[in-house]
Amino acid sequence: MRVLGVDPGLTRCGLGVVDGRPGKAVMVAVGVVRTPSGAEPGARLLYLEQEVQAWLERYDPEVVAIERVFADVNVASVMTTAHATAVALLAAARRGLPVVFHTPTEVKAAVTGSGRADKAQVTAMVTRILGLDTPPKPADAADALALAICHSWRGAQTARLTALAEAARR
Repeated sequence: MRVLGVDPGLTRCGLGVVDGRPGKAVMVAVGVVRTPSGAEPGARLLYLEQEVQAWLERYDPEVVAIERVFADVNVASVMTTAHATAVALLAAARRGLPVVFHTPTEVKAAVTGSGRADKAQVTAMVTRILGLDTPPKPADAADALALAICHSWRGAQTARLTALAEAARR
């Protein structure tokens, strides 16, 4: 299963593509889309949308996994993250791709075994799981790969269980 993981953000949006199945994952691509904080919000969102569309076209994922927005005390930060999330959701919808949301705790638990892992632990495990020589940087890139790993492992298991349940009903 090829998964595009999106760690949404308007200043830095992490993107990571993984080919994976439960217990195995291979990195295809990783990067960060950056937009200047002083630019007009509409121009920033348009640039982000163009970059996400380019990744979808270039890497042809089967599904897009996006980090669920965490309601924080910083409302302005939550709003810009929500805008970036909407851009990724819209880009996937334009291509007819399914979108799944994973919480930060769920992603941390999938890649480290603990939902309370810190960013350094997540990055270390992403590096190990994917057999990378160097850790992906910045953290947004590592988080995007972690999302893709999480879904390729958990999503594949969920799909298999659903198929088995449907077969049993027939």
